[in-house]
Amino acid sequence: MDLKTYTHKDAAAIREMLLDMHDAVYDGEEDRFHERERFAWFVDHWSSKESWSCVVGFDAGSPTGFAYGAAFDTGGWWKGSDRPDSVAPEATAFALSELMVMEKWRKTGVSAQLHEAMVDSRDEDIATLLVDVTHPKVRGLYETWGYEKLGEQKPFDDSPVFAVMVKRLTVPA
Repeated sequence: MDLKTYTHKDAAAIREMLLDMHDAVYDGEEDRFHERERFAWFVDHWSSKESWSCVVGFDAGSPTGFAYGAAFDTGGWWKGSDRPDSVAPEATAFALSELMVMEKWRKTGVSAQLHEAMVDSRDEDIATLLVDVTHPKVRGLYETWGYEKLGEQKPFDDSPVFAVMVKRLTVPA
């Protein structure tokens, strides 16, 4: 698999590709939270941040999946919850906002490759992400990658309840 990294400056050029992959992954789902327009808002919100980066995997030129996110502002955290006490106020945090793999490439190691490429490229102290609490296998996968659950939250009225997960990226001084 070929991996390509994009930055905030590339966001407009890859926006439709990300939206199309999202549509393919959620094809046939009735949940309004996963509609294209709703996801487009998230893509635009996150990619507007200068710290945004995205890794896209390609197999023979076809996209296999992507991971993207951005740094939180100093002291910032996920909408709908306070920064946990176990995360030092001065710790810099990278929010892994999306990790999505096309069905054909699931259970092939693509998600691990995308995740590793994404977090290994970051300088923040921790990575954090949200996982739908109704998906324990996904949460378990993140735990094998070193994440731990620190709480739960529901950031939007139309969103599921998410587990807030954190992984240390740097060794504390």
